Amino acid sequence: MMKRLMAAFVALAAMSSVAVVVGSGTASAAPRVQQYFIDGCGMPAVKVRMWTKPGNYKTVIALDGLRATNDVSGWEHNTRIQDMADSGVNVVEPIGGLASFYSDWNAPSNFNNQPYRYRWSCAINQRLIPELDRRGLAVGRTGKYAIMGISMGGNSAMVIGANNPRIDHMFSMSGYLNLSAPGMREAIRIALLDAGIEAGVGPFNSDSMWGPPTSVRWLENDPFVQIGKMRGKKVRVASGSGLQGRFPTDFLGLIQGAPLEALSLAQSRAFQVQALVNGVQITSDFPSTGLHAWGYWSDMVFRAKNQGWFRD
Repeated sequence: MMKRLMAAFVALAAMSSVAVVVGSGTASAAPRVQQYFIDGCGMPAVKVRMWTKPGNYKTVIALDGLRATNDVSGWEHNTRIQDMADSGVNVVEPIGGLASFYSDWNAPSNFNNQPYRYRWSCAINQRLIPELDRRGLAVGRTGKYAIMGISMGGNSAMVIGANNPRIDHMFSMSGYLNLSAPGMREAIRIALLDAGIEAGVGPFNSDSMWGPPTSVRWLENDPFVQIGKMRGKKVRVASGSGLQGRFPTDFLGLIQGAPLEALSLAQSRAFQVQALVNGVQITSDFPSTGLHAWGYWSDMVFRAKNQGWFRD
């Protein structure tokens, strides 16, 4: 158990500093970006950037990772997933969410004197989705949305999707989907401390997020525990093997990205088994290579699209 605990500590503490690589997109050009702001449910107004086209068959909300910034999403910084809007899938990117798990926190983080409480679940469920409805983006046969995310955002996509009836597709890439596994809650504590420090805003306190590790809120935000709520929805998990693939990286990216992805792979495979046992419609993408980096996540998105996963 101690070895597993230490492995989780090292992996998640490094989560926010893994080198990223620009991923592959498509040959087509995305429609012009649209930018607007939605009410932040007590947070500052949330910027939203999106790419849409009349006649598309699905709209996907793309969540960022632990290191989310306030200028544009990591998806826009590092990939071309917005090109999907030219061939069927509208792409919506809420901006921000550093170390937030896109959740409604119990309180502002007291370690860094955060001036407001994170209310990301409220912003996405109660502000963003109604705004997308008003803009006519509830497209496709079901008139519902897809949500996807990487790493921290993969966890969040599963939890938000499981609990929102307006979402019927959920996709986690390199996510950590069993927060009740030995060492995971302690590892997340370290990851939040590290992410805030490196971003220059001071350490975030995970107790301010969901309370102490014994709190029921950790179970409420654990995709493994929430699997039963995913019945009747399309769920997809993806993770690389931890071996370097076609995207070049430096030594630091390799030694950080390999254990992160290996841990994610183990959790994603366990999640897949648990989903099947619980009668959840799940597909997976476990390539033989891949590190915890944007190039591989871009490939995962385009493989899902090419395989028809975003269609109702």
